[in-house]
Amino acid sequence: MSISAVMGISLSGMQAQQTRLAASANNIANAMTPKYDKLETRFSSTAPGGVAASVAPSGEDTFADASNVDLASEMMSLVESELGFKANAAVWETGAEIWDVLNSINRR
Repeated sequence: MSISAVMGISLSGMQAQQTRLAASANNIANAMTPKYDKLETRFSSTAPGGVAASVAPSGEDTFADASNVDLASEMMSLVESELGFKANAAVWETGAEIWDVLNSINRR
């Protein structure tokens, strides 16, 4: 696998975590909105080894005077998004460092 492929996979991971973060933030913002149906993020693999995220309403029952958002699970989702983003960012940075080393070797 090439360095650019690894960096592309990590980029797709960061984008997927950003999508998850936006959905969780939207859920938290609408937690007190009556009849609000929380958004759920689903991850799927893509052809070259990356990941994609899609967001859709949960389809769960809501109440007339409340939403179906659980703030504790949304906070956990935020923490998981942060950790996932950081892990993918570390892979990206490592790939960039390797790329720089290879370029410096190539110049000699």
